[in-house]
Amino acid sequence: MARREAPQLVVGITSRALFDLAEADRVFREDGLAAYREHQRRREAVLLAPGTALPLVRALLRLNRRARSELVRVVVISRNDADTGVRVFHSIAGHGLAIDQAAFTGGREPWPYLASFRCNLFLSAEPGDVEAALGHGFPAALVSAPPQDLAEDDAEEVRLAFDGDAVLFDHSSERIYQRHGLEAFQQRESALADEPMEPGPFAPFLAALQHIQSRFGEEDAPVRTALVTARGAPAHLRVINTLRAWGVRLDQSFFLAGEDKAPVLEQFRPHIFFDDQRDHLDRARARTPSAQVLPSGDVQLPLFSQALGATDGRGEPTDEPGAATRHAAS
Repeated sequence: MARREAPQLVVGITSRALFDLAEADRVFREDGLAAYREHQRRREAVLLAPGTALPLVRALLRLNRRARSELVRVVVISRNDADTGVRVFHSIAGHGLAIDQAAFTGGREPWPYLASFRCNLFLSAEPGDVEAALGHGFPAALVSAPPQDLAEDDAEEVRLAFDGDAVLFDHSSERIYQRHGLEAFQQRESALADEPMEPGPFAPFLAALQHIQSRFGEEDAPVRTALVTARGAPAHLRVINTLRAWGVRLDQSFFLAGEDKAPVLEQFRPHIFFDDQRDHLDRARARTPSAQVLPSGDVQLPLFSQALGATDGRGEPTDEPGAATRHAAS
């Protein structure tokens, strides 16, 4: 059967990011693969509980109904094999998710298949897989454990929140802060206020979101984005000038000058928040679905300029594979 026309945004997600597989994961770690397979077979008819990213996936897929077009496609990319993946597909159907594509790699690394499915975002609960995907130019993040109250949101709107440095922007400014402190950081950013920053690992994903937003009127756009950054004045100006240079618009921006991000995130209520700093995520994740953009060095994003005007904004992997942790329950 011929595939539908490629949508604007393709999300690759592991089963552990989509569903709560903590019990199955414990069986795998403590008793091994055979016990895990038996555990999953005995529970094939039992729906898996929502994982951290399920509300985000549900909200993204609702965009297709509103647009009457397949703007978003979601692909499950899992280290399960097809046999143990039966429960995953049963749970997809039980939660009413319009997902019909999956790659079950039987314990092999998932990142090479991100290009095959033209993914512009990869969400996983395995650090090694996220590091490998980032290292090969794909926007990827490590999902945190679900909030204590992972409430479903039936609003006809997708809300996403991003940190700035090392997420939307490159990590050069963050390195100055880490090595030389706040004063050196502020001086540098003031001196470079008119010089746009280089794109970070999530710049192509932001561009893909803007492409979806452009399909709707500005007052009616069902995707809402927010920058939630520890920067404050005067370092805010370089952020604004960078976004202007990219031709990218964020709906809301919060310059917190080092204050806790959690209260702002509770008010904005993003379906997911992306940050590179573990301490920010630790404070936010109790109430907000969160994911960490792992440090990955100088991530190359050769297709960023094309992504700003293209239909998919994807990155292409390089030849050398990165190390990834073998994990059946992902």
